[in-house]
Amino acid sequence: MYIHEHPDWPNLRWEQEGLAEKLAATRHRQGRLFGGMEALGFDLRQKALLLTFTEDVTESSGIEGEKLDKRQVRSSVARRLGLDVGGLERADRDVEGIVEMTLDATRRCREPLTAERLRGWHSAMFPTGRSGIDRIIVGRWRGASGDPMQVVSGPYGRERVHFEAPSAQRLDEEMRAFLDWFEAPSGTDHVIRAGLAHLRFVTIHPFEDGNGRIARAIADMALARSEGSPDRFYSMSSQIRQERADYYDVLERTQKGTPDVSEFLDWFLSCLDRAIEKAQVTLDAALSRARFWERAAALSLNERQHLVVNRLLDGFEGKLTSSKWAKLAKCSQDTALRDITGLIERGVLVRGAQGGRSASYDLAVAE
Repeated sequence: MYIHEHPDWPNLRWEQEGLAEKLAATRHRQGRLFGGMEALGFDLRQKALLLTFTEDVTESSGIEGEKLDKRQVRSSVARRLGLDVGGLERADRDVEGIVEMTLDATRRCREPLTAERLRGWHSAMFPTGRSGIDRIIVGRWRGASGDPMQVVSGPYGRERVHFEAPSAQRLDEEMRAFLDWFEAPSGTDHVIRAGLAHLRFVTIHPFEDGNGRIARAIADMALARSEGSPDRFYSMSSQIRQERADYYDVLERTQKGTPDVSEFLDWFLSCLDRAIEKAQVTLDAALSRARFWERAAALSLNERQHLVVNRLLDGFEGKLTSSKWAKLAKCSQDTALRDITGLIERGVLVRGAQGGRSASYDLAVAE
């Protein structure tokens, strides 16, 4: 028996006390991240938005085994956000459609989620009416000819069936119930609702293709509502792709279990927490870089010095030596030593304890 065949479906339940501590920790990390973003200037926040949305679109498609051109995605996101980043490329129709859906879900997160809106997303994702070489029903719920709808993962010829979705004849009723639930006032925390929405939608699997990407967009919509902001500074899709095997494992166990979805929500909160933590590391690096260049604004650094100092601020692996400087900056060893000496005199770099040929250098202040 699959979860949607259980008499209690779709009335899902979970252990609130067991999830309370993890939910509180995740909420705290959410607040810390968004508070930190407020400390960034407008330009840096816009760059963070561009990075996050680009990563979210490419990684969400990557979960389904579809590789998008990251440059096209970045160009499409930048145009839709009104960012002047230079070097924009023309994006294919399918890339434009996926970007449109992703931004619509979060930038208009407060607007009601309706069947018409979902069908519009689906049509945008498959502008040619095809998924790969296969023709599919676009902008409508799947038909009975596709039953049983099996949710699978893995390479062609070695697919793993995780569960079977409800039959096509149930879809109108299932989707009405889902959309009514999603928009109904509730005392349930929006982060928990994000996990529940993802699970319910992916269980119903109303379209012939694209259900996973739409489920993640719906979860992002709920998360945007939880934060009271359409801005995205972390990518849940990127983290799910990193944990893809665990995701499918917990999804399969949940589908073959009871309406108690505590395990799935526990995994969802943990995955979300790791996604926010990863974004916090990026934020800390951006803040460190911004503060450093504020202090160094009065210094006259050449292009090579800017390049290598930025590499140090990004987290340079190993020890920086004059030979590594020469390689990074594409200059001679003598020029590298002059650059380094100039930064030591300005208090930007400090020399390590070892001298001679083994001499290495670090930033004088690394905040």
